[in-house]
Amino acid sequence: MKDFSDLTEQELLALAVSLEEEDARIYDEFATGLRENFPESAKVFNALAAEENGHRHRLIELYRQRFGEHIPLIRRQDVRGFVQRKPVWLIRPLSLETVRQQAELMEAETKRFYTRAARRSTDAAIRQLLGDLADEERRHEARAEQLESRLVTPQVREQEHASERRLFVLQVVQPGLAGLMDGSVSTLAPLFAAAFATHETWQTFLVGIASAVGAGISMGFAEALSDDGSLTGRGSPWLRGLVCGVMTAVGGLGHTLPYLIPQFWTATAAAAAVVVVELGVISWIRNRYMDTTFLAAAFQVIIGGLLVFATGILIGSA
Repeated sequence: MKDFSDLTEQELLALAVSLEEEDARIYDEFATGLRENFPESAKVFNALAAEENGHRHRLIELYRQRFGEHIPLIRRQDVRGFVQRKPVWLIRPLSLETVRQQAELMEAETKRFYTRAARRSTDAAIRQLLGDLADEERRHEARAEQLESRLVTPQVREQEHASERRLFVLQVVQPGLAGLMDGSVSTLAPLFAAAFATHETWQTFLVGIASAVGAGISMGFAEALSDDGSLTGRGSPWLRGLVCGVMTAVGGLGHTLPYLIPQFWTATAAAAAVVVVELGVISWIRNRYMDTTFLAAAFQVIIGGLLVFATGILIGSA
């Protein structure tokens, strides 16, 4: 790895060519990743990729005039001082906000590079081109805003917002809701069966903890292994698995924690109250994100929850 201050003018130009090639390809990947869900925003990144290719052509032309045909391969990771970029362009489906933030960071870094490189150059033509490119990078943000205002109309923005919401539902809400429902409902029977069989709060607490954690691990792996998201658009399987597993454990722990109260009937009353709150939250989430009316969601969830609740009590009291 070499220090930026040690680069020759030939190496600076070669590095600039490499940076523009990389940025153009990244913008093209952004456009490809956004095209399915955000087609108009994808056009903005196609235009930015075309501008970066234009910069590359100007740099190569000047390099050929000064140093000949061979351009040494000098990459950003070969020079100290560049920020390591996370490969967000490899994630499918892409988040629109994540892509925009990454693009802003790329433009800021490239602008800083051209500004510093122009100051170090003693060749008038090279210094002029690098300075011009630094100015153009400063104008890229305004250029992107102009393209976005022209291509992304209010109607298109509304459609893209709907697409973003749909991706959020697919990647976070659905696995989280599945986990919360499983954790809140499936752990009711063993918890209350243990409670009414033993009438001991600590033993009931241990059964509840085991049920919640075990269900969380099981649901997390089941969700992560269900599909890789490449065809369904549901995103990273491990993220979905984590969300599902954590929410399953949370659902089970909610009505388990009251059994830390030493008095059995007080703990049981508190646990029952928590169950009512949990079922209400699940009904609200289904109404908010799954286009289910609140009454229908409440009826489905509460009836199922009460049946499992009653099953646990009957078995524990037998």
